[in-house]
Amino acid sequence: MEYNVHTLPNGIRLLHVPAASAISHACIIINSGSRDEKETKSGLAHFIEHLIFKRTEKRSTNQILNRLESVGADLNAYTTKEYTCIHASFLNPYLDRTLELFNDIVFHSTFPEEEMEKEKSVVLDEIASYLDQPEEAIYDDFEDLVFTGHPLGRNILGTAESVSKLSKKDIEQFIAANYHTDKMVIAVLGNYPLSKVVKTGSKYYSEIPANLYSKTRTAPQKTIAVKKTFNKPIQQAHVMLGVPAYSLHHPYKTGLLLLNNLLGGTGMSSILNLQIREKYGIAYTIETGYSPLSDTGIFTLYFGTDKEKVNKAWSLIFKEFKKLKDNPLTEVQLQKSKNKFIGQIALGEENRIGLIISMAKSLIDYDKIDDLETVFRKIQDVSRADMANITHEILDESNLTSLTFYPLG
Repeated sequence: MEYNVHTLPNGIRLLHVPAASAISHACIIINSGSRDEKETKSGLAHFIEHLIFKRTEKRSTNQILNRLESVGADLNAYTTKEYTCIHASFLNPYLDRTLELFNDIVFHSTFPEEEMEKEKSVVLDEIASYLDQPEEAIYDDFEDLVFTGHPLGRNILGTAESVSKLSKKDIEQFIAANYHTDKMVIAVLGNYPLSKVVKTGSKYYSEIPANLYSKTRTAPQKTIAVKKTFNKPIQQAHVMLGVPAYSLHHPYKTGLLLLNNLLGGTGMSSILNLQIREKYGIAYTIETGYSPLSDTGIFTLYFGTDKEKVNKAWSLIFKEFKKLKDNPLTEVQLQKSKNKFIGQIALGEENRIGLIISMAKSLIDYDKIDDLETVFRKIQDVSRADMANITHEILDESNLTSLTFYPLG
């Protein structure tokens, strides 16, 4: 897909992706997330993401929320371990309005004390709600096991204790230390010439003072695999297992994405779904995931089932792992897996807001954006030997950490 990048003097990059549509999508990606917090300030990055919608130097909460919604647009945001993202979808005439609002909430929020106290209650409710969903909570608890003692192991939402103690000073210090202008991308996908995107972006972002990247992130140390079980007031058992995996920059990243998709990724035809759910009817949900990060990654497997069926599920899962390790994929099997993965990626291009966010992140992570042809070539370049090496390393039972929530009684 065609794209253009314009860098402002302060380091902020404007990403322009032309698209012949009446609907436009835009985002601002900041390379800062929960891993950049101090342990006692857990949940701060996510808290800031909530508060930027509350009040700015010139707008009230209602004015912020209505600025785009009043013209039928959608405005939202989210926080991850490494990013903060604000995004919007809107009709083409409202580009100026959207980029101006991004500027206002990111760079001119005032964080008044009364709004902070109200939003703390909202986040505390969010934490409580999350903990009431074991199929969600187990993911965070599992990451804490895999990345013990490291910021990547902490819950993005923080804890009730840490969030309750956050102050305006904490917010200001975090933004100053982590909102680096050369690690920000404002991206626009829409039916505009490059000149309009550059002119509008420059209008609202060229005067932002430069705050260049200077921090360093500490990679997590390798930890010993552990197996933990907990009894909880739940109806069925929930199980996670996994292992630290390859980073965004590792040569095996594409191969592991392919293995993940083959084993338990998107679609009903994955190996584990066919064997565990369709053949034996053991688990309603069984899926794998792979999240590559800047200096590490994590591969996970999740399933939920009746307490009495957990051991059977374990046995069947490890049987499939052993098959993959003992009988490497044939060229035909590997090519089928590649075709499926390539098709899913191509269809994913239709999700335009997801596409522009992904492109903006790629610009931050790699200082470039691969076109589909390059992405497909990387997939096709994965060899049988690569897949065999990845399978033996990632699916090694001795390296797998596990976490199980069992029902009480």
